[in-house]
Amino acid sequence: IIPVVMAGVLGIYGLIVAVILNGKMVPPDGYGNTQYSQYAGFSHMAAGLCCGLSSLASGLAIGISADAGTRAVGAQSAMAASWKKMGFTGDAGGQVTSSGDALFVGTVLIQVFAGNLGLYGLISALILSQMDYQCER
Repeated sequence: IIPVVMAGVLGIYGLIVAVILNGKMVPPDGYGNTQYSQYAGFSHMAAGLCCGLSSLASGLAIGISADAGTRAVGAQSAMAASWKKMGFTGDAGGQVTSSGDALFVGTVLIQVFAGNLGLYGLISALILSQMDYQCER
């Protein structure tokens, strides 16, 4: 469920940037003269691309790490079950006390750090969206 929530957060980042950029767009005046410059347009396009592409990369990293982590935890539990069937205790003489939680915690940490890529894209998009230039007559 963690990757699904993180994907929703990445979508909200895009929504935040879209609302901010929509508020910065200026309609033409009554005579048809535009006040929205090419400079502002390209900086807003760069902001949207920055947030979108970084969220895409973040989503891919979250998905790949979640898939690999789920497969590893499943393989670890299947291996432990097969060792018990063969008669091995699997505790190496009482030296191992972990129940496999360390692998799950590591997977979650990787997903959190991968989610930070989207946050960095949001911050960069907010900086880019502040670049503004109004056309004068």
